Amino acid sequence: MNFEMRRLSSDDLSFLREMIYESAFVPEGQNPFPRTILEDPSVSKFWVGWGGQLGDIGFIAEKEQQPVGAIWLRLFDEDAMSYGDQKTPELGIAILSEFRGHGIGNALMHELEMQARTYGYQKLSLSVDPRNPARQLYEKRAYVHVGWDDTYWVMEKDLC
Repeated sequence: MNFEMRRLSSDDLSFLREMIYESAFVPEGQNPFPRTILEDPSVSKFWVGWGGQLGDIGFIAEKEQQPVGAIWLRLFDEDAMSYGDQKTPELGIAILSEFRGHGIGNALMHELEMQARTYGYQKLSLSVDPRNPARQLYEKRAYVHVGWDDTYWVMEKDLC
């Protein structure tokens, strides 16, 4: 599938919010999270003030100039981090359902990992429900299960 990639900016805040909501895995047969989850501090920390924090890195995938997916990472201080440490940013990724399975997620992850290396990050972290099919992509990209965050796997990738 042909698509373009560009940097995520503060102008993309509404799409970033949508992608953060989209990234919340809901197992088949369960009700989706209420949209108010975006205002919960554990979630809003990923989008509030995006682009104004040193180390915010992200990309958007577009098909015919319409955004179809995004990847982002952010470094948190000890009070705000969910998992990892103060030197390891947490990343999120989401692709609109109709565009999944076409290599967009893999390409976004590749680009983000390259940029994170140039930033000097040594490793990246993410969390994923082990039932989420996206887990297979993370494993193929050398993310390894290093612990738990409630019912979610914490995965890390060494960038060295």
